[in-house]
Amino acid sequence: MMASSYNAKEEDGHNSGASNNGGAGVVKSKKPDNTAFKQQRLPAWQPILTAGTVLPAFFVIGLIFIPIGIGLYVTSNNIKEYEIDYTGADINDACYNCAKNFSWNSTMPCVCSVPFTLEQPFESNVFMYYGLSNFYQNHRRYVKSRDDSQLNGDRSALANPSKECEPYRTSEGQPIAPCGAIANSLFNDTLELYYIDSNGSRNMIPLVKKGIAWWTDKHVKFRNPGGNDNLTVAFQGTSKPVNWRKPVFEMDPSDPENNGFINEDFIVWMRTAALPTFRKLYRIIQKKSSTTPTLPRRVQIEPGTLTLRDDHYPCELQPTPNIADTPQHNRN
Repeated sequence: MMASSYNAKEEDGHNSGASNNGGAGVVKSKKPDNTAFKQQRLPAWQPILTAGTVLPAFFVIGLIFIPIGIGLYVTSNNIKEYEIDYTGADINDACYNCAKNFSWNSTMPCVCSVPFTLEQPFESNVFMYYGLSNFYQNHRRYVKSRDDSQLNGDRSALANPSKECEPYRTSEGQPIAPCGAIANSLFNDTLELYYIDSNGSRNMIPLVKKGIAWWTDKHVKFRNPGGNDNLTVAFQGTSKPVNWRKPVFEMDPSDPENNGFINEDFIVWMRTAALPTFRKLYRIIQKKSSTTPTLPRRVQIEPGTLTLRDDHYPCELQPTPNIADTPQHNRN
């Protein structure tokens, strides 16, 4: 019978014998330690999958998801939505003159009115969206045409925008703020809602313009240049985008928390859409009373379409604009 001597240190990657005495010229082994973890010997459960075990598991999981699916289906069917196309493509449309006989670079507003009647009232908070079709915000060059450092308030980027913004990087020898094709094509139609009561008088429905942008965009990604609370001074030495009608520091001068780069309409537009047909949140209609609906049955929408004086309308819009009113539980 032969006996063998086992030295765990040798398998652990540590030399025995002379190496323990620190002998000269001994090369240390690079073998991993002889442990269950490093040698992949941890205990594990390896079930044997058979039809008798797999099928019951699938049935149980399916039964769990059936009520979830029913709940989602019922919730989806309870969503109320009303969509209006105000492109004025037809000669009988109220906005036909604005769409066909109006110059995109005119300084005069074009206002049209589109009356409509809701079949049923909207009870909860209503989210108002504008939608575009055939507008490719996902185009490779369009998506890159921005300067995130500039939008974050970096003064060096404000004075020297990224080359990705070309050809909307400079104008009249001055850097454009905000630069790039995305900002240059900002959607700026102005929409107003009116309720027509039984006496025929029009009552404007208040639209909330704050809270429409993502929190991270509003408070992290977009900031005004520091150093001066006066945005006119902060943006001094810059030029407005080519197709805008006013500079960025005049987007909402009545509200410093919604002006400049932190204007929420601007922030919403700068979050590019993945598909050529998309919607973006425009306004929120808040429910004020539990006894009266947010939007009654008879409402009128008045969009200042296509261009509006003092607004920065994008270059000639070929896409199709529309608006949609959606109750609160439809918001993602």
